[in-house]
Amino acid sequence: MHLAYPAVLAALLFCTGLYGVLARRNAILVLMSVELMLNAVNLNLVAFDVWLRDTLHAGQALTLFTIAIAAAEIGIGLAIVLMVYRNRGTSDVDRLRDTAEGHEPGRSTDPHTDPSTARPEVAA
Repeated sequence: MHLAYPAVLAALLFCTGLYGVLARRNAILVLMSVELMLNAVNLNLVAFDVWLRDTLHAGQALTLFTIAIAAAEIGIGLAIVLMVYRNRGTSDVDRLRDTAEGHEPGRSTDPHTDPSTARPEVAA
C-alpha cells in the first residue's frame, strides 16, 4: 500500500477541519471541525502503523486513545454549548466573548466609575 494516498486524504481532512475552526461562527460546527481534524490524525496513525508494520501496533493503540479523548471532548463541549445556548439564546462564537455575568454593552461594571451604581453620599 502506498503511504501517499492516506496521507493526502488526511491532509485534506485536516485542512477542511482547520478551515471550519477558523471560519465558522457556530460553536457546534466548530466542534464538528475539531472532530474532523482528530479523524485526520487517526487516519495518519493507522496508515503509518500499517506502513511500518509495527508488531506492537502502537499507531492503532494511540488511535483508540484518541477516539476515547474525542468522545469525552465532544460530550463536555456539547454540554457547554447547550448550557450557553440556554443562557444566552445563541451559539455564535463571536457573541460569547463577553461572558462575564451582568455585562451589558456600553455599561461599566466598576462601581467607582459608573454613576448609576454609586451610593449617594449622606451629608452630615
